Amino acid sequence: MTTNIEPLLKNADPVISEILNNALSDKEISAQEGLELYKTNGIDFHLVGLVADEIRRRRVGDIVSYVVNRNINFTNVCIKQCGFCAFSRDFREEEGYFLPTEEIVRRAKEAHQLGATEVCIQAGLPPDMKGNLYENICSEIKKEIPDIHIHGFSPEEILYGASRSEISIEEFLKRMKEAGVDTLPGTSAEILDQKLRDVISPGRITVENWEKVIKSAHRMGINTTSTMMFGHLETLEQRVNHIVKLREIQKETGGFTEFVPLNFIHTEAPMYKHQLHEGIRQGGSGNDVLLTHAVARIMLNNSIDNIQMSWVKEGQKMSQLLLMWGANDFGGTLINESISTSAGSEHGQLLRPKEIRRMVKEIGRIPAERNTNYKILKKFDSDKEVDEELDRVSDASQFGSYVELIKINKFKYKNPREK
Repeated sequence: MTTNIEPLLKNADPVISEILNNALSDKEISAQEGLELYKTNGIDFHLVGLVADEIRRRRVGDIVSYVVNRNINFTNVCIKQCGFCAFSRDFREEEGYFLPTEEIVRRAKEAHQLGATEVCIQAGLPPDMKGNLYENICSEIKKEIPDIHIHGFSPEEILYGASRSEISIEEFLKRMKEAGVDTLPGTSAEILDQKLRDVISPGRITVENWEKVIKSAHRMGINTTSTMMFGHLETLEQRVNHIVKLREIQKETGGFTEFVPLNFIHTEAPMYKHQLHEGIRQGGSGNDVLLTHAVARIMLNNSIDNIQMSWVKEGQKMSQLLLMWGANDFGGTLINESISTSAGSEHGQLLRPKEIRRMVKEIGRIPAERNTNYKILKKFDSDKEVDEELDRVSDASQFGSYVELIKINKFKYKNPREK
């Protein structure tokens, strides 16, 4: 144990002190112990942060990584009506859009020319979708830019693609891999508790199928991220059980590259806006957000090395704080961000690499650009300023925005049945 924390633990609640001592000794922290950490306040609260930061330092050092990437949310038309989603539109609505494959490829090429190593592709689930749509998107991108990493298609989309193609999940994943998918986002996880999912997103992918897609992908050599959306209707017990479930999957497969806690953006979310459920919250408080990242770092020690925070959801200054509460990854530059933005997040859709580097250096850490699988590509440990392609973009409006996209006539969604 490091000497600077040891004397402080003597002032802590004995239960908390024992849990944190065990964490510092690399012992596995149970769901019940994680719950105790979540309930801390006063000095105990701060000690949870200190211990998470120490475990982060031992596990991954002082580097804070980021990826230069672009999000391409190619359609907002979706057959599901999830209560937390302000992004999706019914196919009959005016604001439904659908980007043709050539526009998706154009956006990927533009990002690549600006230094992006990854495109993140996720969207709604349009009705009457052709089963090979996702494969075609990937193969067309790889045809034009063979070395770009395609991080795309959530477990929900994989399940939908398999269903539209009338083949098994495993067979569909095999086709996606052949078409050029490199990794999957571990989104559509929300909280991995079926009763809660039936309330906030009835009809969405089940816990069982989410696990099936993730494990099948890992077995096939397709890594994924892992996520948790918190701050809505879930209990603290459901959160720690979610983290334990991810830890168990990781022990079995080793395929998670990172864990990303995602704070619920309530402003435009239908279930908050229309007060559909009693007791719905406005996302996690500042303390709650800090604790969620710290508890995740402590509980996932020895299994998932990277804890990523979401600057889109938390803003820049909170992101700096989270880097001192267990997080070690700044996520991506994004270029376009439609999902949190449509829900009411006001933190923008592009963060230039130089801005990420500045914020990391301000808190005394070392910024580094990574690829999707966390291989460090460039370390920025000198004071010399670097100017990269994306840093030279003075006006981010050239990339368009969600608000504009839903109004562009040529991208309006056309129902295949009406053609």
